[in-house]
Amino acid sequence: MTDGTMDGRSGRGDAGSDRRLIVGGGLAAALLAVIGAAGGWVLAGDQKPPVTPPVEAASSPTPSARPTPSPSRGRPTPAPVTSSAAPSPTSGFTVPDLVGMEFEEAREELRDLGLGWQLVFGSSGSSSSVRSTRPAAGTPVKRGITVVLNVAGAAPPNEVPDLIGDSCEEARAELVDDGFTPRYPSGRSGTVTAQDPEADTVGRWNDVVSIWCGAAPSDDESP
Repeated sequence: MTDGTMDGRSGRGDAGSDRRLIVGGGLAAALLAVIGAAGGWVLAGDQKPPVTPPVEAASSPTPSARPTPSPSRGRPTPAPVTSSAAPSPTSGFTVPDLVGMEFEEAREELRDLGLGWQLVFGSSGSSSSVRSTRPAAGTPVKRGITVVLNVAGAAPPNEVPDLIGDSCEEARAELVDDGFTPRYPSGRSGTVTAQDPEADTVGRWNDVVSIWCGAAPSDDESP
């Protein structure tokens, strides 16, 4: 019985020893691996393992590579300020110098240029020369405007023409040429049937002459 017991213990003891040997061998192998790795670093000159640079440093561009923003990027560029002269209202000519001319001669020159005229006479004196104009000489003008002729002396005498039987338009033109101002109490169509003042009446430049066109004046319209 004693031998059997001893053999049984001896068998269990051998199995436990085998397990301890296996565990110890595994620890020894792991230790040798660590020592080998350390020895490799030593043999390699005690080099340190590479360190990965920070993500920020790797992704950040250098200051010199940063594009310089343009001050006008994203904004509309203002148009350059330019000064443009206003369109000229003229027809390519200016008021002529009429000062010192006889007013009838000055009037004809304005008519040839396609300009109107208005005669303004003084209160006294016999001078018929132009003393000033409005607009003044040299002023750019366009065709059709009226130029005022200021005459130095009073309006000279003027004889009223005979207009009976003329068309209203013909009578108007004759009165203007002779220096009178026409007036149309009955309208401006037809022929002249009456006038006031009558023909050959001596008046003055700029006097008003009334003409009745198309019908004789009624009692209410007669001068």
